[in-house]
Amino acid sequence: MAKKDFYEILGVSKSADADTIKKAYRKVAMQYHPDRNPDNKEAEDKFKEAAEAYEILSNDDKKARYDRYGHAGVDPNMGGGGFQGRSAEDVFSQFGDIFGDSGSPFESFFGGGSSRSKSTGQKGSNLRIKVTMTLEEVLAGVNKKIKVKKQKTCYNCNGSGAKDAASVQNCNTCGGSGYVKQIRNTFMGQMATTSVCPTCNGSGKKITASCTVCKGGGVTTEDETIDIEIPAGVEDGMQLSMRGKGNAGKNGGPAGDLLITIEVIEHASFVRDGQNIIHDLYINIAEAALGTNVEVPSLNGKLKIKIPEGTQSGKVLRLKGKGLPSVQAYGEGDLLVNVNVWTPKELTSQEREILEKIRTMPNFQPNPGKDEKGFFDRMKDMFK
Repeated sequence: MAKKDFYEILGVSKSADADTIKKAYRKVAMQYHPDRNPDNKEAEDKFKEAAEAYEILSNDDKKARYDRYGHAGVDPNMGGGGFQGRSAEDVFSQFGDIFGDSGSPFESFFGGGSSRSKSTGQKGSNLRIKVTMTLEEVLAGVNKKIKVKKQKTCYNCNGSGAKDAASVQNCNTCGGSGYVKQIRNTFMGQMATTSVCPTCNGSGKKITASCTVCKGGGVTTEDETIDIEIPAGVEDGMQLSMRGKGNAGKNGGPAGDLLITIEVIEHASFVRDGQNIIHDLYINIAEAALGTNVEVPSLNGKLKIKIPEGTQSGKVLRLKGKGLPSVQAYGEGDLLVNVNVWTPKELTSQEREILEKIRTMPNFQPNPGKDEKGFFDRMKDMFK
């Protein structure tokens, strides 16, 4: 398959200057960075494409060869670059050589320093757990202690995987540097390339005897109790992340993250709608006609409210600020009390007699005015 044009990958023209190329690369690298796109092979490939394009276009000599000969002028087999065969970690490790101490755009937003650091450790995998919460816990936020089974750095070898210090030696292939250089003869002369050592995978070391506890893996599986601070206002299905609380990395790599999915259990008295909570209140026909004072539940205890006389079934009473807070701390929702006028399903003879008398009375005949809202208007008001 034909390779994409490097200028097209970065979205710049052939006349773009070095600063424009650098800015374009920053934008593409940020968009497809593996930390922002976990387990996304397509994004990782685009990230590597951008790195390769920047390697060529940021170097005056390579850019000139590319402009003249195309991909043939910078083909990896002829001494050029190439990142598709490497891992994302390998790409990171090469930026010091590619861009120079002050030229790497990763220094500003990927945590790079002024000097190249050789880190070939493998980041630990993420852990995923589900935490259930009540609406009362959502109201105030909560601290939960969760026991998880996770991979931790081996206590015996401190993650090296070796039996003891004497069991670790420099790699014979790279001499302990972690990288190997190759000189290739091309039609443009001799060209040197640097790549991760295939023998030690960049660690620069080889282990002659494995740790008796982790069997050379550098990690053990253990239980750990983790304190999780869950803020007020979280919603069902929301995912929180605790950086570095996942499985331990290998060969000195960073730990993965703990990903926490929130599950809010159903409440006996309320239905949640965003920051609002809805409660169904049932009153009888006499209370609706005459008015009354009733108690309704809230997440903070009982509240007394007044039911005006002549209240219609479906009337929604809004109690400001009695709902749930926003997880971004943008204020509180409301408690919406949906009034339902209860119609008895069975009647005594006395009750039937009373109702027969009032059935035809003028004030008991339906006569909705313009201010009486139908079902859909009430629903609009409820969810404003």
